Amino acid sequence: MPYVIFGNITDKMNAFTYLFIAALACSTLVQLWLANRHRTHVRSHRERVPDAFAERIPLDDHHKAADYTVTRTRLGMLELVYGSLLLLAWTLGGGLEWLDQAWRGPGFAPLYTGTGIMLSAMIIMALLDLPFSLYYTFVIEERFGFNRTTAGTFISDLIKQALLALIIGAPMIMLALWIMESSGGLWWLYVWLAWMSFSLIMFWAYPAIIAPLFNKFSPLENDTLKTRIQALLDKCGFRSKGIFVMDGSKRSGHGNAYFTGFGRNKRIVFFDTLIESLEPGEVEAVLAHELGHFKLKHIQKRLLTTAAMSLAGLALLGWLAAQDWFYNGLGISQASPWMALLLFSMVAPAFTFFLHPLFARLSRKHEFEADAYAVSQSDGNDLIRALVKMYKENASSLTPDPLYSAFHDSHPPAPVRIAHISGNI
Repeated sequence: MPYVIFGNITDKMNAFTYLFIAALACSTLVQLWLANRHRTHVRSHRERVPDAFAERIPLDDHHKAADYTVTRTRLGMLELVYGSLLLLAWTLGGGLEWLDQAWRGPGFAPLYTGTGIMLSAMIIMALLDLPFSLYYTFVIEERFGFNRTTAGTFISDLIKQALLALIIGAPMIMLALWIMESSGGLWWLYVWLAWMSFSLIMFWAYPAIIAPLFNKFSPLENDTLKTRIQALLDKCGFRSKGIFVMDGSKRSGHGNAYFTGFGRNKRIVFFDTLIESLEPGEVEAVLAHELGHFKLKHIQKRLLTTAAMSLAGLALLGWLAAQDWFYNGLGISQASPWMALLLFSMVAPAFTFFLHPLFARLSRKHEFEADAYAVSQSDGNDLIRALVKMYKENASSLTPDPLYSAFHDSHPPAPVRIAHISGNI
């Protein structure tokens, strides 16, 4: 008998139910409070460009960045409340229980039942999130002049993502469920090994196989810039599969740069929008920053951190999966490997939100280090000019609320970052 949001739900609660509700309420309220602080702070600084940017960014652009930030934050608050209510509906409201019973009805083998349930849940969740994605892309991004995604491209991306989830996700789900059923008490360790192996394979394969399904990657054609970049790569001892320009303008006016892959399959990628807006020295400085992440082994450190966190999480799940109160407290009447995975992945964010500042601080530390490396290998003033252009063209807020930023921002606030670079020149 599926649970209902209202009615006899209180008869089925246990101590873990109350702990989950408290964690979800606390994390949601704190996030709403932080977001409201952020909106208020950005609005209060809307009429004055920070001194460090006063000569570089016009007031009209500062207004645009403030309005864009406030609008996105407001949508994020709505999405947060919506997501929290959906989580309650999935768990205590009986959504997962109904889905579980529906798939158990035909009597398929457990492996196929579990895979079907997990894929169904993922598809339904994606469909429920679709209105926010549509509104963000075709209303907010359109309003502020960033959207270049057509309806056809949007639909094509959804189809490709769904097919990838089926082709890649289904086998991984089946493998994880098979390991959980057949490997005894240490199943969590074997699932972790399988997951990390899969992650490394995908990290290696993404540049050459997955990314080209969504974007076109063309070799950099500017010979002068290419020569300059190659000299920097040689100086830094970096070998890659090439320097590519991605057609980011196909979907958005935002610009960025990154390198991806590892081993011999590393690629350096610039958005075409970024290449068009930066001078050669500025492109070199941005690349030097990205190379800093490579030389200082930030990617490896992040992979190790992710591996450690996922191992700890799976070890915890290995214990929780054997506890009936874990399932019953979240609205599930029958324990199963697939429900253990689904429940844990859905409710864990409510308990881990307060770890965000720790990981954000680590990420910002890496950004400072990469900036310092870029200054040592290129012109620091070029890096400042490039970042200012990126802040301007991406309508990034120059005045985020410090506490909100500490929880959410992987990069240092613009004034802090520019001051740090200036101190290293």
